[in-house]
Amino acid sequence: MGNICRSPAAESFFRLAVERAGLATEFEIDSAGTGGWHKGAPPDERMQAAAREQDLSISGSARQVCSRDFEHFDWIFCMDDDNYDNLIQMGASPEHTHKLLPFVDHETLVDVPDPYYGGEEGFIFVVDLIHDAVQRLLNKLT
Repeated sequence: MGNICRSPAAESFFRLAVERAGLATEFEIDSAGTGGWHKGAPPDERMQAAAREQDLSISGSARQVCSRDFEHFDWIFCMDDDNYDNLIQMGASPEHTHKLLPFVDHETLVDVPDPYYGGEEGFIFVVDLIHDAVQRLLNKLT
């Protein structure tokens, strides 16, 4: 929602997966939130710390989704129902907008939980979940 936890993690981890696969020129990757509360802020430090524990890094600067995104990007992936509904209301195409976990056929979850109001273990869980999901995403898109 605010583009400081889940979305920048997905962007950073997917970018790394694409680079490792030698496909960096094949994808344009960005993240944005449906809300603008944290515009310009770096990723949440707790999320960054959880990523560092797994030798991953999260970078970026929070921004809000804009109508240009709906025209520019072929795919839009979001983390939960609230963000999906917000994106559709903002003008995103339902054919090109998907919740990440169902798109990659996750076995048990349909939403990536928001760790923002939880403890350290929630951030670690979400880092693991998103890292796995973007690997599946790359496999599915290629």
